[in-house]
Amino acid sequence: MTLANPVPTMAPHSLLVFLLQLAFLLLFALVLGRLAERFRMPAVVGELCAGLLLGPSVLQHVLPGFSAWLLPRQPEQMHLLDATGQLGVLLLVGVTGAELNFGLVRKRGATAARVSIAGLVLPLGLGIATGFALRGVLLPDGVDPTVFAFFLGVAMCVTAIPVIAKTLLDMKLLHRDIGQLILSAGVVDDVVGWFLLSVVSAMATAGLTAGVMATSVLCPVGVVLFAVFPGRPLVGAALRRAGRAEGSAPTITTVVVLVLFGAAATQAMKLEAIFGAFVCGVLVGTSKDLDREKLEPLKTTVLAFLAPLFFATAGLRMDLTGLRHPEVLAAALAVLAVAVLGKFSGAFLGARFSRLNRWEALALGAGMNCRGVVEVVVAMTGLRLGVLDTDAYTIVVLVAIVTSLMTPPVLRLAMARAEELADAGLTLEEAAPRAPGRTGAPDNEVIP
Repeated sequence: MTLANPVPTMAPHSLLVFLLQLAFLLLFALVLGRLAERFRMPAVVGELCAGLLLGPSVLQHVLPGFSAWLLPRQPEQMHLLDATGQLGVLLLVGVTGAELNFGLVRKRGATAARVSIAGLVLPLGLGIATGFALRGVLLPDGVDPTVFAFFLGVAMCVTAIPVIAKTLLDMKLLHRDIGQLILSAGVVDDVVGWFLLSVVSAMATAGLTAGVMATSVLCPVGVVLFAVFPGRPLVGAALRRAGRAEGSAPTITTVVVLVLFGAAATQAMKLEAIFGAFVCGVLVGTSKDLDREKLEPLKTTVLAFLAPLFFATAGLRMDLTGLRHPEVLAAALAVLAVAVLGKFSGAFLGARFSRLNRWEALALGAGMNCRGVVEVVVAMTGLRLGVLDTDAYTIVVLVAIVTSLMTPPVLRLAMARAEELADAGLTLEEAAPRAPGRTGAPDNEVIP
């Protein structure tokens, strides 16, 4: 007796194309990522350029026939890549949350808070104003102008902890006073940024009414409260049980399951799945029952395979040909200027209010201006929700690339001048002097 027809399996040709898509994207991401690092740029820049070369900006014009075969305009084929990329970004955000060092925030306290708040409020406000000003150029059909403006504001105010940490490590600034302060302020930015993204995503999904706005703010608060109280002991119990087993596989599987369940929970609440993944990652990372050594294989897999694939896939969605239109190019320059000015000025003012000298404040502005990973995630979320069209998405990702490229040279210049002042006897925080340029943190301290 036949109960029902089985669900058809994937067509052989679709599987072949999918495998070749993965292979080409990973190959280009690896080569261009290493090339970017050789030129002292963040690897994410090269990984995004991998998708850019294989997408409509380059390959479609150079080899249109091969481009149409490798990247067919068929939703079901592209959805395979999208699903793989979504898995990658959820685990990337989960691992990032697990690596955040909240001890830095407690240690730096008021200074980190002032830098972070000023570096959030000013670019958020300028981004919202820019969104309203550019709605005639970048607003997609059927999208509420307020939702678009708020989304652009969130994109302007985020900071990328992974890229900042890697840049500071390469420059041997990770354990310096200024490096620790950049990271601690960036942790606050990360937490608030994911919260705001979830709120705006809920507005985009459910509409813009007073009830929806109240719910979109209260639901993330409820998620955090649930995570802090019943969630923390549950996660601790799961990690403790997994940690008793031999090998790293049970711990890795447990963490992945927790992150995916957290993502599914917030997605079901019409919040952004990334928010749930981030909250679960933070719960995992702050648990005393986590054996961090057992989590290393997962971090390696995510950072070496899934994250580059996600960034390359994100690059595929960019189309630089839109910039040939004067109004789109002007909008791109305006958004970039607002993004840089807002973040630099906000962090700079917060640092100056904390009695840091102008070069230390400039270094903080340079560090906080780095968008990188988080900006790309925000852009992909906006594209998926329909809040951003291809032109707006391309502009936001370009902001991520340009600000990531700006960070190292500006940071080097500012730190060189700050060290000259330190040699003259001016420390980072005059109210609590320490040895010039040092935090007292041991060199082997693990910081994300």
